[in-house]
Amino acid sequence: MSKKYDPATAVQRVEQFGEFGGVNPSITDSATYTFMHENVMIDAFAGEAEGCFLYSRHWNPSNKYLADALATMEGTESAWVTASGMAAITTAILQLCNAGDHIITSVTTYGGTFAFLKNYVKKFNIDVTFVNISDLESIKNAIKPNTKLIYTESVTNPMLQVSDIPSISKIAHKHGIKVLIDNTFTPMILSPFKLGADIVVYSMTKFINGKNDCVAGAICASEEFINDISNVNDGTAMLLGPVLDPLRSSSILKNLGTLHIRMTQHGKNALYLANRFKEIGLKFNYPGMTDHPQHELMNSMMNDGFGYSGIIAIDLETAERATPFMEMMQERGVGYHAVSLGYFKTLFSNSGRSTSSEVPVEIQAEMGLSPGLVRFSVGLDHDIEKTFDIIKSCLDELKLLK
Repeated sequence: MSKKYDPATAVQRVEQFGEFGGVNPSITDSATYTFMHENVMIDAFAGEAEGCFLYSRHWNPSNKYLADALATMEGTESAWVTASGMAAITTAILQLCNAGDHIITSVTTYGGTFAFLKNYVKKFNIDVTFVNISDLESIKNAIKPNTKLIYTESVTNPMLQVSDIPSISKIAHKHGIKVLIDNTFTPMILSPFKLGADIVVYSMTKFINGKNDCVAGAICASEEFINDISNVNDGTAMLLGPVLDPLRSSSILKNLGTLHIRMTQHGKNALYLANRFKEIGLKFNYPGMTDHPQHELMNSMMNDGFGYSGIIAIDLETAERATPFMEMMQERGVGYHAVSLGYFKTLFSNSGRSTSSEVPVEIQAEMGLSPGLVRFSVGLDHDIEKTFDIIKSCLDELKLLK
């Protein structure tokens, strides 16, 4: 459970040569694979053939290269890559839970995940309890005899609560419950599996890929769990088919090699902005600041050298104040008024009206999600001082500072 884990060096030491000696693995652009002997194909369908591929919805070499690198980054035995972050989340949950089971989850979570847990799993008679994930007693009190899973995000979207992964895992494992962590906001910064979680999921669309040119997800877990989800008879990934295209796997794998550099710069820029925001009296939330409620918790869990991530939650109190601010920032070149995050340019959106719009307004109010919250994904700006100056000019012109 040491915070000295070094995921960047783990990734850098992965050696995956192309079949002709290329420094990048070759892309296998095939949907199906040839078997020289019938008995080997029979063994493959039975899950007993080693070192061969059956069909790209099951496994393909390009996806395997990326999955192996991700598993190395997370410190898990294995991994599986999916066509989206939501595919990773839903595949893992549906593999773990059956009709009649119970899930505990954070009420503060990505809107798509909230909608899946609040509205969709009802059809499978799966019960879900939403809790304040920062309140460990509320987690303990929510446990039932049929609880199979605790699900949360390492740093919650968009409120930036930091989940106490070691404590949550200890509570869960005492009752034989699995812990599933979405680490999308903090790749390399936090290593949930090393902190006690059983399964780690990602939207690779965000920081891991970093270019907003594709949609992809990942599941990092034990070899047993990955074999289970890809089993031809009852594996959720195999049967629901959320497979990632191998061309995309190849491009993400190359981007993974620079993730540590990008995360460090995202965090450096975000911390600079956070300190300047504090100076001018702007209301915001960022785990890298000492006044963040879980700042010390974050310090106790995080790996050294990658910063506190690039996400800042700015609170302008009302959507009517947030809207012109975002539009002006885009006009003046701060970044793009767009959803998603982890891009090399700064992205910003009003969470309550966009990525958390699936959460009913009354629940947004209960969780403390301000109607004027602007989720700010800080980019890789070389001159972050100039970026701040532009942001400040927008705030001043619109008279948004008190």
